[in-house]
Amino acid sequence: MLILGSLPGAASLAAQRYYAHPANQFWRLIGSVIDRHLAAMPYDARLVALLESGVGLWDTVASAHRKGSLDTAIRDAEPAPLANLVATLPNLAAVGFNGGTSARIGMRQLAGHQNLALVQLPSSSAAYCRISFEDKRVQWNSLRKYLR
Repeated sequence: MLILGSLPGAASLAAQRYYAHPANQFWRLIGSVIDRHLAAMPYDARLVALLESGVGLWDTVASAHRKGSLDTAIRDAEPAPLANLVATLPNLAAVGFNGGTSARIGMRQLAGHQNLALVQLPSSSAAYCRISFEDKRVQWNSLRKYLR
């Protein structure tokens, strides 16, 4: 399984770590999917736990201009070469898109891939508060069926 965000925010870029903002719910959500308490682990241990569960992380945007961290502020986005990446992953069963921007950019590139589930997920960003954390967790847990 591959989880794709859009573009790391300012806190993540500064820390050189995915989902580094303390309010981002990503580690709690994906931890629920793989049944591990990732948020309590050091960053490197989180990555190992994901890999052991067959989960990879990447982004749909290779480069862009953006002030702040909101996806709505992304300008001049260059998409990441997702089709090329997917071609190197013969055992990939599903791609989860973390939020609407990621899904909008990524689904366009991967729409023709047979036998690959494309799953739009509610954003793990705390700024996305249209639904509760529990409702997000339920939707994210739909990914469990794609774990190895």
